[in-house]
Amino acid sequence: MTVAVRQFENFESTPEYAPLRAALASNRWEPVEAELARLPFDHLTYALLSLADTAGIEGFLEYAATTFPQSPYARTAMAARCITIGWAARSDAMASQVSQEQFAAFAKWIDTAEQWLFTVCAEFPGFAPAWSLRVLTARALSVGESEARRRYRRLAELSPSDYPAQAQMLQYLLPKWFGSWDAGLAFARDCTRDAPAASNSPAVLALFHLEHWASLGGGKPGTAYMGAPQVYSELQDAAQRSVLHPSHRLDPIGVEARSAFAMAFYTGGHYADARVHIQAIGDRASSFPWTYAAPTVDDLNRIYRLVVDGTTKGRR
Repeated sequence: MTVAVRQFENFESTPEYAPLRAALASNRWEPVEAELARLPFDHLTYALLSLADTAGIEGFLEYAATTFPQSPYARTAMAARCITIGWAARSDAMASQVSQEQFAAFAKWIDTAEQWLFTVCAEFPGFAPAWSLRVLTARALSVGESEARRRYRRLAELSPSDYPAQAQMLQYLLPKWFGSWDAGLAFARDCTRDAPAASNSPAVLALFHLEHWASLGGGKPGTAYMGAPQVYSELQDAAQRSVLHPSHRLDPIGVEARSAFAMAFYTGGHYADARVHIQAIGDRASSFPWTYAAPTVDDLNRIYRLVVDGTTKGRR
């Protein structure tokens, strides 16, 4: 079975977002909010961050946030766009490679986002997406661990097993930011243990191991780590509880969770396991975390041919 990806999934290509795209085309906020309001909190956060990648949308979102101050959706959407612009200004480079000008632009946009989110959390304390985005800004603002965990606990009370927030909290807890490998692994295992059946949350464990793989520079050390029996067993168990459960839904978050497991098994040389996930999502693939191993779609399709078509034998 040949599988080919035309592009990494984004707001314009995600089929589930077609109604939201149609609402945006009306250039009116009311139909946009009506579509957003249909989504559960974790999917709402994911949709807002996806929408926030749309170039030039900040003008419309700022209009909505100021014209409809009673709407937590509008202000949170504006905050998501500010976060996206800020991270783009900073880039994904290591801190030592980011210029002072980049850091200044980054700080300006993240501070603006935090101001929007603070007002939403104060006025609508039960609106989970604002707390989810504040888990993200906690890392950008370099807040202490106790504050980051406070934000995450508040989010978890409102939206348990919230994969987008968990993925962001994991980043905070990794040694490349403010944590350690032990803290990151403990958190990922907690997310897996506490997740209901068919949840995407166990994919956080795949993300943790992929971060460890990336820290080793991939190659033979990375393959040895990902192929270790304990890591492989953990990944198998997490996948069975999550994306391989009969009730799992292949929605936008599900595509990212499947992509995480596919990449985790691929990097460990477990091609048969990776193949299951690649075939399940077909021509859909998320850029995160795949771009760690496949910066372009052409790179990803080479991996797919290797894993799915068997052009090179895998370990399994």
